[in-house]
Amino acid sequence: MTITHELVIDAPVEQVWALTVDVESWPTMTSTMTSVERLDDGPLRVGSTARIKQPGQPARVWTVTALEPNEEFAWETKAFGMRMVGGHHLEAVANGCRNVLSVEISGAWSGVAQALLGSQFRKAITTENEGFRAAAEAAGQ
Repeated sequence: MTITHELVIDAPVEQVWALTVDVESWPTMTSTMTSVERLDDGPLRVGSTARIKQPGQPARVWTVTALEPNEEFAWETKAFGMRMVGGHHLEAVANGCRNVLSVEISGAWSGVAQALLGSQFRKAITTENEGFRAAAEAAGQ
């Protein structure tokens, strides 16, 4: 199961990227994050980890698996026999930055997760992307 949400943000890619990799600030941009705690120091990079607490869920550690500055980063966690991969893809467009968020869920229980929680995942990813847009556009004013 893969869920994506994309929108255009009226801000340069570099500005959206700065918000994207400042993962500890995400709870200020979206109600879908209670807390994000980096478990290592320095710039976000492949191998970086963060403990994320989301409403109604136990905290999970996410590990960065791919990172290309100003273009994309992906990280993953495992829970209940499933692997979840979160993706952030940025692309410069004429009027700003296309921001594409995705979550891919695989594993034995992914079909059950889609049936029971698919609409919640879609709502959460939309809320997160709208939060990135609001923060980036407010910062540019």
